[in-house]
Amino acid sequence: MPTKTLQIPTTDRRADAFAAFPDHGERHPGVLMYADGFGIRPVLREMARELAGHGYYVLVPNLFYRHGPAPVIELPGHIGEEVRPEVMAQVMPLIEAHTAERVLSDADAYLRFLTTQPEAAAGPVAVTGYCIGGLLAMRTAAAHPGQVAAVAGFHGPVAAGGPDSVHRLFSTVTAQVHLGHAATDLTPEALGELNQALDAAGVDFTSEIYPGTVHGFTMSDTDAFDASALQRHWDRLLPLLGRTLQPAR
Repeated sequence: MPTKTLQIPTTDRRADAFAAFPDHGERHPGVLMYADGFGIRPVLREMARELAGHGYYVLVPNLFYRHGPAPVIELPGHIGEEVRPEVMAQVMPLIEAHTAERVLSDADAYLRFLTTQPEAAAGPVAVTGYCIGGLLAMRTAAAHPGQVAAVAGFHGPVAAGGPDSVHRLFSTVTAQVHLGHAATDLTPEALGELNQALDAAGVDFTSEIYPGTVHGFTMSDTDAFDASALQRHWDRLLPLLGRTLQPAR
């Protein structure tokens, strides 16, 4: 599986990024993958390679490039509960500094870069994200309704602002959407409110709680990891991309 480390021109310098794509000559539909708050690391590279193996060009930018190249903070091989508070104390200032203006400016740069890569096909793209990356994926889709055909967010805070905030966020989304929530992140009542707001915004979506999961369930280098939930994530994500993009084989 070919991979590259790239530099994406932005309005605030260059963002380092990881890309993976199939090992044959065709151009492949693009997928912009937003990492969780812990950023680019072995588990994200492996997930990008897994997705690329299904026929996609996958680009994973360093969200916090303004603070340095990935890894922006030093991470242990396993982010267990004993080290999580210390790691989060370093991550939260990066997340708080990543304003909506920065998110949208970077999204413009990432999509522009993605669609000019020689291995990436012209046409619509997909955006997927994990944890805070799920919210960034939604914001990117909302800002680029003509370009983003599919968007997926997993254990992301997309419902944090309540139904009114969700409606504003999704009011311009034309992409097909899947949201996979952790059971500890969203109650069934909150899920119902979120889904009503998505309906009211006219979004073509699926949105569900993955049973028995905790926040971060897709990440195999954390205590939150749930192998069956990760598989469920692939079982939802791959058909979504297959319906909306045309992967080269």
